[in-house]
Amino acid sequence: MYRRPVDRLLEALPFTQDHKPRDFWALRDVSLNVERGEVLGVVGPNGGGKSTLLQIVSGILEPTRGRVITCGRIAALLELGAGFNPEFTGRENVFLNGEILGIPRGEMERVFPEIERFAEIGSFLERPVKEYSSGMYVRLAFATAIHVDPDILIVDEALAVGDAIFANRCIKKFEDLRRRKVTVLFVSHDLGLVKRLSDRAALMVDGRVAAYGAPSEVVNRYVALVLERQEREQPERYHASSSVYRHGDGASRVLEADLLDSQGNSVRVTEPGMPLTIRVRAQAERDLENPVVGVLVRNRLGIDVFGTNTRIEGVDLGRIAAGESFDVEFTFDCLLTRQDYTLTVATQYQEGFSQDWLDDAIAFSVVDSRDVAGLANFKTKVSWRRVTA
Repeated sequence: MYRRPVDRLLEALPFTQDHKPRDFWALRDVSLNVERGEVLGVVGPNGGGKSTLLQIVSGILEPTRGRVITCGRIAALLELGAGFNPEFTGRENVFLNGEILGIPRGEMERVFPEIERFAEIGSFLERPVKEYSSGMYVRLAFATAIHVDPDILIVDEALAVGDAIFANRCIKKFEDLRRRKVTVLFVSHDLGLVKRLSDRAALMVDGRVAAYGAPSEVVNRYVALVLERQEREQPERYHASSSVYRHGDGASRVLEADLLDSQGNSVRVTEPGMPLTIRVRAQAERDLENPVVGVLVRNRLGIDVFGTNTRIEGVDLGRIAAGESFDVEFTFDCLLTRQDYTLTVATQYQEGFSQDWLDDAIAFSVVDSRDVAGLANFKTKVSWRRVTA
């Protein structure tokens, strides 16, 4: 990379060492092993090398060093516009993709009705794709990629432009691909989706793998990175935390967090409808003006179920002196379905910046003899009557 365009010319002249370019590595020292039928979620900040990694695995880019070994047919859904000829109709592009992948014309004709049903773009299938909206394009591209019977499916943030109905359909398809032992590599900024779909996850930062392993741990590491960078942008008030799962500038510190039943006993198993209290004890490390204490409940897939704090609830903690401890209690009826959950607690400033944030500080379970779908278990009354003519 050259600092200025003219440096390209100056480099050719003698005694101009200062004008030499510098090397930039989009990826370096990356080593990953993904098993057959495994779903690998890739997360990280922009410019971290995620898309480059998928392009190399797809065979679009050749690595400068090292090698990639794949086994089986690869179907890739990368950046918008890749793989389709804008002048061709949707139908023509579907068959073109089949020919590129070496799929016989007869086989593509057999699966084409399924592609058409999944994409749901109607008569636009006979129109040039240059006339498509981004959502229509992704519908057709994703439908084609999953119906060419791939052994490896690679998806780069393409689902972000789809609507909620289509996104839900794609998630179900991912789960179906996992059951069929199709290997999936996908990049997403939806951290809840990464936790839900992935068997393992990788965090890409500055072209390297900064974390690799269980999705919940990798996502927590990513959240820590984001908060640390945010704190570095506020140097007069924040400093980076040395803990992966604990973030904040240290203006206050959470000393204890607990989940209590109606009698004040600490519990880790409860039932729907039972009253619960989350108690957070914190200590001010310096003088504070109306700090905020918050709680967040997530399910086992890492999806946020419910969160609130003292600012939202209209509770003013006032001025708290350095060294002073304080308790905050959140009391509510448990309206959760039978699942495992985690509880995150935090102290913050009014603006939302963290003083002390503890990810997944407590794990608890909700047990129930009833099979209720979803996340919320509402108190439901059912009435009925027979209607006669």
